[in-house]
Amino acid sequence: MMFLAAIAAALSLAGCGVNTIPTREQQAKAAWSEVLNQYKRRSDLIPNLVETVKGFADQEKSVLTEVTKAREQTTNVQLPADILTNPDAMKKFQDAQATLSGALGRLMAVVERYPDIKSGQNFLALQSELAGTENRIAIARRDYISAVQAYNTEINTFPGRLWKMALYPQAKDMATFDISPEEQKVPKVDFSKP
Repeated sequence: MMFLAAIAAALSLAGCGVNTIPTREQQAKAAWSEVLNQYKRRSDLIPNLVETVKGFADQEKSVLTEVTKAREQTTNVQLPADILTNPDAMKKFQDAQATLSGALGRLMAVVERYPDIKSGQNFLALQSELAGTENRIAIARRDYISAVQAYNTEINTFPGRLWKMALYPQAKDMATFDISPEEQKVPKVDFSKP
């Protein structure tokens, strides 16, 4: 009889959401890993891109140095274990990535001034890889934001809030990406230049 009661209790708990919090937490962590994976992919492409441009645009050393320095800063950012629940650490990470994005934008502007670079096969391949990686980063960030929203909603609404109090008191809201003021600016398009 005791055995049947235990089975009945287990079955009733299985469908009531007791596992939703850890499931959503793992989904958010997996999405975060994909964000890091895509940022690493971008970081790995940068040395090849810089070397390709370096051969053509020797006088643009300051831009090349800026890109190299920004890449180094992003790869040297120490991610604390609690980054997902630490908004300050998340902000530092985002700021480093935004600096690198800005430096890459300036590098692409330099490339526009050198038609020989734009037509080079190596550069075209690298530019295509970088564009694809930027798209993957955007998708990975979107997926992470969605997973964090589901997790945060679960631990802050009924019945998840009850499960959090009873079984998962260590559960904290996860940090999400913010869009920096620099990224919110509308790009200036000027067709008056020849």
